This record gives sequence, structure tokens and C-alpha cells, in this order.
Amino acid sequence: MKLNISFPATVCQKLIEVDDERKLRTFYEKRMATEVAADCLGDEWKGYVIRISGGNDKQGFPIKQGVLTLLLSKGRSCYRPRKRKPVQGCIVATNRSFLNLVIVKKSKDDVH
Repeated sequence: MKLNISFPATVCQKLIEVDDERKLRTFYEKRMATEVAADCLGDEWKGYVIRISGGNDKQGFPIKQGVLTLLLSKGRSCYRPRKRKPVQGCIVATNRSFLNLVIVKKSKDDVH
């Protein structure tokens, strides 16, 4: 699973790929906008708190806050007039391929 970790205060992003299921277990069964300690990602991430802000599943469908599974129609986000857009629910599971994360609390040590 790829993790896109951003820090809005400095407008920096870091893309990491995590293949170890043990490191990803802390994200499973969490909803969007949930804050999680980033200690599971390694020693350099100790003290950081990150918020789940979005992502995609393995088929490319985006995660949408507040829904479990939905086929969108006119008047909703992710919709174009010519096509309905399926979206995935807001709970992180093993079928996700990409997660967007935002740093909420920074540690004393910087990650380079």
C-alpha cells in the first residue's frame, strides 16, 4: 500500500510504500478523518500523529467521507454530467491501494 503523507504547514509531501501488513494494521477498520499515531511506520515517525484524509482502492475508486458504498448521481461531488461515479466507503480495509495522510502533530525530530 502506498501512503502519501503531507504536512500542510510546509507544503511538503512524502510518498512511501509499505508492504508489511503488521505496519498497516493500525490503519485498518479506521474511518476517514480519524487521527492515528504514526509510530507503526518506523522509528523515524515516532511522536507524529497523522489523520486519514482520503485514498483509493485497488480498482481506483476514491474513498468518500460519510458513505459505505454509493453510486453517485447529479448534484454530488465526483460527478460529471455524462457519467455516474461509484465511490468506496470511508472505512480503511485491506482492499485499499493508496492512502492520503496529513500530519496533525509533529515530532521534535524531522523526517527527511
